Amino acid sequence: MAVHKLLVDDFEDASYSLLAIHCDIEDYRLAYFLNQNLATRLVRTKEDLDFSNSAAYFSVFEWNDKPLQTAWHLIKNNCLVKNVSPISLGLFAESNDNNWSMHYLLSDHSSVDYFLKINNGGGLINEKEILSKIQNISKISTAYSVDVVQLKSKEHLIFN
Repeated sequence: MAVHKLLVDDFEDASYSLLAIHCDIEDYRLAYFLNQNLATRLVRTKEDLDFSNSAAYFSVFEWNDKPLQTAWHLIKNNCLVKNVSPISLGLFAESNDNNWSMHYLLSDHSSVDYFLKINNGGGLINEKEILSKIQNISKISTAYSVDVVQLKSKEHLIFN
């Protein structure tokens, strides 16, 4: 049986928009405000987005708009991870040094709080109108479009 290997370049022509959102509210509240203002139905997925090389888990909300053939994903960009590393204090004594580290889904955009990824299956979405509606939400500081061609870690955006 032949094995087909998928490369990141295979997804480079994927038609999706990526919007960066800066705000300091919880993910479920942002999903609620987006649902109200964009007439979407973003719902939290059962499993968070995780990567095997770190203990970071990123919350994901999704909605599939079947009439327009679009898939919407709201993804948290940062995750605070507690690092527990044992410190030797002597022959038998041991202590745990509890320090925290911040992990980012897209580290080249570390100032962004959330990303809204819209797969344009039907190509019928108006990105400027969506951005305008997002920017009118009082809890959001700013929102803008991200050029996906310039991203260094595109592979982090390949998920269901």
